[in-house]
Amino acid sequence: MHRMASSHAPEFLEIPVTMSQAKLLYLLGASGDLHMSELVTRLGVSLSTVSGLVDRIVEAGLARRHDDPVDRRQVVVGLTPAGADFIDRFRELNAHEMRALMTHLDDAELRSVRDALTALTRAADRLAAATGAGAAIAPAAWSPAGKDPA
Repeated sequence: MHRMASSHAPEFLEIPVTMSQAKLLYLLGASGDLHMSELVTRLGVSLSTVSGLVDRIVEAGLARRHDDPVDRRQVVVGLTPAGADFIDRFRELNAHEMRALMTHLDDAELRSVRDALTALTRAADRLAAATGAGAAIAPAAWSPAGKDPA
């Protein structure tokens, strides 16, 4: 991945959001509309950090926030069409790089990749079943101690 990063760095540098904002957008793209409290939990950061991130992506027109119709004290955040387009562009950059990489594999290597992806899909299904469908792995499980993942 490090070797591939240098080839697509210019495209990623053109993306007008910070890494923290990109994480928030990706989470919303994967999960749909979420309450602010759920964003705090899933990102593993404080409410004030999430609030600032949401403010910036709302100002950029990539997300919207509204009161929860069931409980007006709760704020819900979701992607705008521009935010969904942003996520699609980000995913397409990654997919383009992976397609380019795959052209350099022979048939046996491609079969190995297919088998590995099949195994990873099964593992993801088991993880989703064990943690609740769509649940994110807690940031503490993968981030260095004391580091703010957002």
